[in-house]
Amino acid sequence: MSDLLNLEREYLSKKINYIAGMDEAGRGPLAGPVMIGCCIMDLSDIIPGVNDSKKLTAKEREYLYNLIKEKSICAQTVSIDHEEIDKINILNATKKGMHLALKAMFPIPEVLLVDAVKSDFEIPYQAVIGGDAISYSIAAASILAKVERDRLMVKYSEMYPEYGFERHKGYATKLHIEMLKKYGPCPIHRKTFLKNFFQIYKKWINTE
Repeated sequence: MSDLLNLEREYLSKKINYIAGMDEAGRGPLAGPVMIGCCIMDLSDIIPGVNDSKKLTAKEREYLYNLIKEKSICAQTVSIDHEEIDKINILNATKKGMHLALKAMFPIPEVLLVDAVKSDFEIPYQAVIGGDAISYSIAAASILAKVERDRLMVKYSEMYPEYGFERHKGYATKLHIEMLKKYGPCPIHRKTFLKNFFQIYKKWINTE
C-alpha cells in the first residue's frame, strides 16, 4: 500500500489535501457504456486492499466499493452510453464523462490524478500512465467505475439474456462473439465497434 501512496504524499507535502483520483471502466467492450469513477479519499483513513481493480476479484471489488463509498470525502460516477460513444467516439465519450464527474465533485479537488487521459480539466491535473497500479486514489476510482459498470451489465443481461453479459460484461470473449454471430447485435451494442470488429457482418450495422 505504501507504494500506492507515493504520489499522494508528494501533494500532501505541498499542503494540497483534496486530491482526486479518476479512472474509467469499459473503453474496450463491444457493448454497454463507459463508466467514469472519481473520488477524493480520506488519506488519514487508508482502506487496506485497495488496488488496481483488474487485480481484484469481483468479491473483493464489491467489498472495497462499499468501503470507498463510506469513507471517501466525495465519490462520483458518470456513465456515458453506447449511443453517445457511437456519436462522438470512445475517447471523447470518456473525456466527456470525466469532465462531468469532476464537475459533480464537492468539495472541489485541488488536484486531479487521472489514469493516462489528458484533457483540458479545469483544475491542475497529472495524467499517470498505469495510474490504477500506482496511485491509491486512482485505484479507488477504478474500483468505483468497475463495480458500477459490472452491475449495470448484469442488469442488461436480464434484458438480453442470450448474450451472457453477466459473464463477459460486453467484452469480446469467445462466448460473446459466438452469440453475436448467432443473434446479431442488440440495442446496447456499440455499432461503430462492431463495424470495426466484424467487417464481414456489416449488414448488421445501421450507419445512418
